[in-house]
Amino acid sequence: MQDTKYKLSLVEKEIERRERDDNLAKYNSGKVIHKKQMAFHKCKKKNRWVFGGNRSGKTECGAVETVWLARGMHPFKQNKPTSSWVVSLSKQVQRDVAQSKILHYLRKDWIESVVMSSGRSDSAEAGIIDFILVKNVFGSTSKIGFKSCDQGREKFQGSSLDFVWFDEEPPYDIYQECRMRVLDRKGEIFGTMTPLKGLTWVYNEIYLNEKQDENIWHEEMEWADNPYLDKKEIDEMTKSLSQEELESRRYGKFMQCGGLVYSEFEEQVHVIEPFDVPKEWFDNISIDPGLNNPLSAHWYARDYDGNVYVIAEHFDKGKDVVYHSNRIKEISKRLDWHWTNGKISALIDSAATQRTLASSKSVVELFYENDILVNPKVNKDMFSGISKVKSYLRDGEGKPHLFIFKNCVNLISEIKGYWWGDNDLPIKKDDHCLDEMRYYLMHISKSLTKEPSKSLVQKDKEKLIKKLKRRF
Repeated sequence: MQDTKYKLSLVEKEIERRERDDNLAKYNSGKVIHKKQMAFHKCKKKNRWVFGGNRSGKTECGAVETVWLARGMHPFKQNKPTSSWVVSLSKQVQRDVAQSKILHYLRKDWIESVVMSSGRSDSAEAGIIDFILVKNVFGSTSKIGFKSCDQGREKFQGSSLDFVWFDEEPPYDIYQECRMRVLDRKGEIFGTMTPLKGLTWVYNEIYLNEKQDENIWHEEMEWADNPYLDKKEIDEMTKSLSQEELESRRYGKFMQCGGLVYSEFEEQVHVIEPFDVPKEWFDNISIDPGLNNPLSAHWYARDYDGNVYVIAEHFDKGKDVVYHSNRIKEISKRLDWHWTNGKISALIDSAATQRTLASSKSVVELFYENDILVNPKVNKDMFSGISKVKSYLRDGEGKPHLFIFKNCVNLISEIKGYWWGDNDLPIKKDDHCLDEMRYYLMHISKSLTKEPSKSLVQKDKEKLIKKLKRRF
């Protein structure tokens, strides 16, 4: 009997030890949840990135994702034995960051063996690990290999992998090589980083997603998103950093010397899922014309609180006015957009009134012949327009009044890539959508007043007045 009690006590102690050491089981399992971490884990895209400030919780995402996949116990994905790499900037950074985080979440009884590059396997956290063989739930093992960017691209050749985690931004050639490693297994890559190097390849390839790759996904993570950070500590850290440092180290934003023109833009706030917009909200179309250059057109709606919704987009280059007119009519028909006397009304850059040597007619006239009645009387003052856009992105109380349907990909990309240059002027590059959005916002008043409903008596009076006018 005593022997049985003793054995039971040992079992209970072992259970307590495992629960105490099982940091993976504690991850986002209590009342307080890091919502953006969970959004990362739930995402099914094959190329996922978290751009986060220091201590925002981004590295935890990568470490937990790696352990879940290696163990074959990912709660949101199909599981299997895996072979993977964790890529750090250097061996020292590997030891201090990614390796340390993985060992934190990987219980010792889950480790089959550890092979070291330097140091002893019985104190792996103090050395530099080459790879870990992890016991998975299928009764076999998964392999987590560790690589560093200072090894050079050649060291990343040859292997076939299920996934790669980049802890901080790798050189582009290593990123491309790792993409090849997961190709035959239809694997995935994910990265967690603080964007401290400016507008690098990650900015164009991932953040702007210039190639519009449907497998690419990203999110931004800042201190306020981390529910485990103390608010007083956040305030103290905020006061100690310059505005430029805050943008990258707190908010995880890409920075250029001049800064973003529309720094108020937050993709998670201003980009929304499309919905059925009431027809009475339909307001106007705005066009920035182009033939060899892109032509940009967007459909704008307003609710009765003055909020603006960008609900559709046409963006193409190297086409004539007939083509663009047909596309505008097709999109308008799909939206059930309003027509006036058989024509669609729109705003357009005033430069469209000019005739060129190549044509006897202006762009305004050509659009009119194709049933698009364009109004070139727009306010093109750049600084007033930028100020107006900023006020719609965030008013004096910090509230947004401009919302963009996520299918307007070119407008979203231009906002994210619009930077101040020299002489306090924005860099003149990829701004076609932004120009016509300024024209529209400068054209409208802040609020849209709803017409009061008319009584039957008023309607009868209006009919009589019309009849009398016809007689005379």
